[in-house]
Amino acid sequence: MQTETAQPPRGKFFYGWWVVAASAVVNACGGGVYFYGFSVFFLPIKAALNISSAATSLVFSLSRAEGAVEGPIAGYLIDRYGPRRILSIGVVVVAIGYVLLSQVNSFLWFMIVYLGIISIAFNGSFAGSTMAVVNNWFIRRKGLAMAISIAAFSLGGAIIAPILSLGIQHFGWRPTVAGAGIFLAVAILPAARYLHPSPESMGLTPDGDPPEQPSDDESNRTGRQVSEVDFTVREALRTSSYWMLAVGTMVRTGTLGTMIVHFVPMMVWKGVSEQNAAMMLGAMAFMSVPMRIGLGWVGDRWSRSKMLAAGMALGGVSLFMFQSANGLWQLWAFICVFSVVEGLSALNWALVGDFFGRGKFATLRGILSLVYSWGMIVMPVVAGTLFDRTDSYRSVIWIFIGMYVVGTVIFTVIKRPQTPVRSRARHSESPTPA
Repeated sequence: MQTETAQPPRGKFFYGWWVVAASAVVNACGGGVYFYGFSVFFLPIKAALNISSAATSLVFSLSRAEGAVEGPIAGYLIDRYGPRRILSIGVVVVAIGYVLLSQVNSFLWFMIVYLGIISIAFNGSFAGSTMAVVNNWFIRRKGLAMAISIAAFSLGGAIIAPILSLGIQHFGWRPTVAGAGIFLAVAILPAARYLHPSPESMGLTPDGDPPEQPSDDESNRTGRQVSEVDFTVREALRTSSYWMLAVGTMVRTGTLGTMIVHFVPMMVWKGVSEQNAAMMLGAMAFMSVPMRIGLGWVGDRWSRSKMLAAGMALGGVSLFMFQSANGLWQLWAFICVFSVVEGLSALNWALVGDFFGRGKFATLRGILSLVYSWGMIVMPVVAGTLFDRTDSYRSVIWIFIGMYVVGTVIFTVIKRPQTPVRSRARHSESPTPA
């Protein structure tokens, strides 16, 4: 097993917050270009390659299928070799992929470059690395720390999506996509240097606490269990809570991912111009930033599962608002409400850490992807196919409302798994990266 070691920094400021800041830079750049950027490039690529909405959506869905297949392997490698090394390799490959994407002239080469280079490298290195490292550095403040890190996805979308749209308008999509790849490498490689795998690797403890366990008064004040659990992979897979989390996450990420991929086409369907739709996507991403951080802070003090259930119910309400919207102000009302729903992801991933601990987080998250990725594999293609056949997203929205109802039920009934006897006896011991 190889580990990254460093001397603890001097001063009272906990180094874990530097890890959060670095992970936020990575998530902002990667999320803005890869996740939100796909919606901005959707129509230009569709027009340039003369392909259908379903075919364009298929590429996005297959990229998620790749993530499902490689998730367990990538998670193991992150736990084994550390997030810094995996991320540094991944961002270089992704940057090369975007430069090559600017040269494609057929649907076949679009699939080869996007799926064979960009997607496989991004899925194997970006989010898995940042979530794992933040989960390792925090226990009591896990919700806030993870919310700040994940909120950067939305902040990146708010800033980068409009810039990409302006770049497409003034320079065309090919120079813009190549420039986006170069930008990723320049911005992320320096930030990756700060992603030390765990506080133990620097002679520190999670949350910057002293080695002693948190006091009873502190536990009572926060209203949360702050002692550490440490499931092995086999122990986690034997719990019903793990599989309920997998299905609930599939519903949440599938609907959210499809809405973001089809956001610009959906707004164009509602009568908004393509450029204004991209600006609205950026506005929604920006509004979700304080939502993510606020929900993460509250989640450290209240039940994350109940908050997720309430958020999923709100998602159904927001889509009903979008379905009935016939004016610009109603679309903006939908965006305001849906930005809350977009802010749920930090709660979702913090819940995985709450339930199963730090030691095998990346591996367990990777195995979860075998289930939850199917939502983002199937649903974007279904949405694109239904639009191609009906020239409308109406039936798609009704399906998504039903999915949010299912998610509400799952997160309402899910329970914390019983802590293994081994973990209860050793909860004060430090996890290893392997």
